[in-house]
Amino acid sequence: MVGVTLDSPTDDRVLDAPRPQTEDLGTRPGPVIPEPVFGASDRRRGLIVGVVITLLAIVTRFWDLTHPTDNGTPVFDEKHYVPQGWQVLTGGNWIEDNPAYGLVVHPPVGKWMLAVSEALFGYGPMGWRFMSAVSGVIIVLAVYLTTRRLARSTLVGALAGLFAICDGVLFVQSRMGMLDIFQALFVVLAFAAIVCDRDQMRARLHQVYLDGRIDDSPFGPRFGFRWYRFTAGVMLGLTCGTKWSGLYFVVFFTVLSLAFDVAARRAYNVKRPWVGVLRRDVIPTGMSLAVMPVVIYLGTFATWFASETSVYRYMVGTEIGTGGPFSWVPAALRSLWYYESGILEFHAGLTNSAGNHHPWESKPWTWPMSLRPMLYAIDNGPDQCGGSECIRAQMLIGTPALWWLAFPMIGWALWRICSRRDWRYAAVLVGYGAAILPWFLEIDRQMYFFYATAMAPFLVMGLALCCGDVLAAGAKWRRSDRQTISVLIVAFYAALVIANFVWLWPILTGAPISDVEWNRQMWLPSWS
Repeated sequence: MVGVTLDSPTDDRVLDAPRPQTEDLGTRPGPVIPEPVFGASDRRRGLIVGVVITLLAIVTRFWDLTHPTDNGTPVFDEKHYVPQGWQVLTGGNWIEDNPAYGLVVHPPVGKWMLAVSEALFGYGPMGWRFMSAVSGVIIVLAVYLTTRRLARSTLVGALAGLFAICDGVLFVQSRMGMLDIFQALFVVLAFAAIVCDRDQMRARLHQVYLDGRIDDSPFGPRFGFRWYRFTAGVMLGLTCGTKWSGLYFVVFFTVLSLAFDVAARRAYNVKRPWVGVLRRDVIPTGMSLAVMPVVIYLGTFATWFASETSVYRYMVGTEIGTGGPFSWVPAALRSLWYYESGILEFHAGLTNSAGNHHPWESKPWTWPMSLRPMLYAIDNGPDQCGGSECIRAQMLIGTPALWWLAFPMIGWALWRICSRRDWRYAAVLVGYGAAILPWFLEIDRQMYFFYATAMAPFLVMGLALCCGDVLAAGAKWRRSDRQTISVLIVAFYAALVIANFVWLWPILTGAPISDVEWNRQMWLPSWS
């Protein structure tokens, strides 16, 4: 076998480039194939770093988790979801159907997570936020492990984990009884599973190549059952079961998985890779990543189907006629469609043109740089800070040292994809794009910055990969001083991110600060 030494993850570009012929002494020319190198090899160090990253995430997410509150009550949109979670817990059927708690506008999974939290710690600040904090910790760990696999470097993975810890959006949302952190959790886990599936399928292809069976079929081998892809489908179903915007990730991640399959078959010189994917991968991928999420989504309404008192459960024969072209659809599913169509109508009516305005509304073009954050809680006094009443304000702000580099990161990623066919950046941009691009399709709709929560994990992954490229460039220089410079650049940037996070800590946690300090925290006019 003639191999390629992967000095860096970007050497995987040979998977998509035309295969040159390489002469091995005593053998006939053969195609170059990638070596089966997946993830970082330093497992012990990776484990130690992972433990440290997780402990730091636990400390930051759980520190003073019970503050702030609105005089002992939930703050901001916690006022909607925390009572709904409590009603799910105490209603007897694990369903949310009491109109007194307001219109049910989101699927039940996020409310179940809050209900579990409240079951553990009761109806209080810890009960409202415990599962959010746990989810935030898992996101940090998943970001570390996924980036470590993408970059094949524990150091780059550690940078991604550190950035996730210090990102203001992931931090604040991990300390709020809202739904977005749960959706971000399932999105990151789905992405991690797809990346693992990519590596596992390449390992299977490599074994087929070693066995001399790669040319048994012009379409390449069948991959068999793919547990990681199945897991990704489950996670995507839970994503949709938390908020409907999870559908965007279903579409984007399905395309990503199929693209990985095409690249894998091309890398091992399958004669007809595209046809092979069409014949052997499209249907199984669709079953796992498209059909499975639908099944999981419907499964999240199991208690709704089972209850005799579920809201809108028996609409057929009252609001819905028994005949018509869809009379063949089971009555329970038709009732669910009636229920969901009402939710869709509610969301569709939240438009600016209809007069729905909010002082902290923002549009998606402001999200990449966190230009219009959100005020979650504010309170003044009664104690004194610098001779005046203290201000206690909690804001959802992306750490500028991270978010203000979003466009340079995207630009560098696109250059790497176009010039070096770097699959790592392509994967990260697919996740980032799924989190923001669909929102441009309906600009008139009322939107808020917390919708960008799912963007944050992919932002920090991309920035960590950029840091890895800086380090890799320094390692290729023969002059030691240039290597030192590259290390110092990355170290300085990491220190800047930490310092920026520490600086913002008071307004991320609602700690008491003076008027002067408050004005120092407001870097942009759009922040206030």
